[in-house]
Amino acid sequence: MSDFSTASAQIAAVHEGKRDAQELTVEALARIDAIDRHGYELNSVIALDFAALANSESINPALPLAGLPVLIKDNVEAVGLPASAGSLALRDYPIQQDSTIARRLRKAGANIIGATNLSEWANIRSPKSTSGWSALGGLTANPWKHPHSAGGSSSGTGAAIAAGLVALAVGSETDGSIVCPASLNGCVGIKPTVGTIPRDGMVPISSSQDSPGPMARTVADTALLLEIIMSARGFVTAANGEFSPTIGFVKSWTTNHDGTNALLHDAVSKLSAAGIKIVEIDAPTPDDSVGLDEFHVLLHELHDDLGEYLARRCGGTLSSLADVVAFNKANSDLELHHFGQEYFELALELGGRGDEYLAKRTRNVEWATSLLNNAFTGVDVLIGATYAPAWLSNLGGSDDHGGASWITTAPSIIGAPVGCLPMGLADGLPVGLGIVAPAYEEEVLVASMARVEKILDIGILQPSFLR
Repeated sequence: MSDFSTASAQIAAVHEGKRDAQELTVEALARIDAIDRHGYELNSVIALDFAALANSESINPALPLAGLPVLIKDNVEAVGLPASAGSLALRDYPIQQDSTIARRLRKAGANIIGATNLSEWANIRSPKSTSGWSALGGLTANPWKHPHSAGGSSSGTGAAIAAGLVALAVGSETDGSIVCPASLNGCVGIKPTVGTIPRDGMVPISSSQDSPGPMARTVADTALLLEIIMSARGFVTAANGEFSPTIGFVKSWTTNHDGTNALLHDAVSKLSAAGIKIVEIDAPTPDDSVGLDEFHVLLHELHDDLGEYLARRCGGTLSSLADVVAFNKANSDLELHHFGQEYFELALELGGRGDEYLAKRTRNVEWATSLLNNAFTGVDVLIGATYAPAWLSNLGGSDDHGGASWITTAPSIIGAPVGCLPMGLADGLPVGLGIVAPAYEEEVLVASMARVEKILDIGILQPSFLR
């Protein structure tokens, strides 16, 4: 029942009068019912807009997205959906107006039919947090093997795209939250330069690292959605061009999984054989202090940024991180059943932005800037592995991130764009190739991803749906 046709093909069919928005919406809702809610029980969609079918009847079919059903991550505000970040704490604060992202989607003719499940509070609550689990939505499965992780924190977005529920969906990333589910589910995702997409109406972690981003099954479709939510042009043209990038292969961006690393080296060989210039790059693996500084920076910013967001949305009844911590304690049987909120409590202890925050942020930016400036010398983009195959979900036992490479760390710290596309299957599960570009070079990123996609010639991966 899944539909693995591209967004571009569906849009063309509407523009040619062969399909209509109502038909596409009915079919998408039926797939969600059959695959997500029942049957395989993917559990990638946390909420549906009950006005979705009625909305489809009034969308102008000549618009760029032609009434295509679209899903958004449930930390982005859209009228008719909860924007809960997966937390019961936000359940009773309905959305009063669309975020800029939702407005841009609707203006382009998207039918926002539902919100995707996510790792609660985007995986920033506890060291034992489980990717894809939220108190409001439960646990998202992987469409390839049900017991395995869908990654996070854009878990539902990646799983829904890979499972063929819809062709286009919006995720978000602070460090790895688009790249991870793209890799683990076998689809395409892009985190653009931080700040290029407005973040109003998005539940925050970090103003220096958060960004919404598009996910789809092909680079061209991902580029199309990026154009809409960034309100920019040129990405689809870049995806359909013949750009031949000089690629820097960062040798230290590998995983602990032999099969994944073998696919990475095979991909590099195929790119070289196709005439792409490959430059091998030695980049040092960061020591523990880099990761600790980044983590503390995120907690300092969470303390301030989430409080500001809650005060705007919820008023005096839920206006700070401390209020969320208190809510979770009062509802511990539902919110804290599987794991605690140690990171929230640490953020309260650290406090907001101050001298300690500034020192950590400065060290992080200097390290990331130096690494990437050196790595980008003479090359257009950098590539490496992203994650090992999806691990078994273990509620309350945290995620197995031991198979992650460091590819997203430096770009995340300085807000540079990063993308992920499938490079094959390892142990019957998809793994992704990561591509990093300099800040504000999304056209280079998209063009490079499209060229790599064409050379690897994997096509659209169709999951096995093994229970």
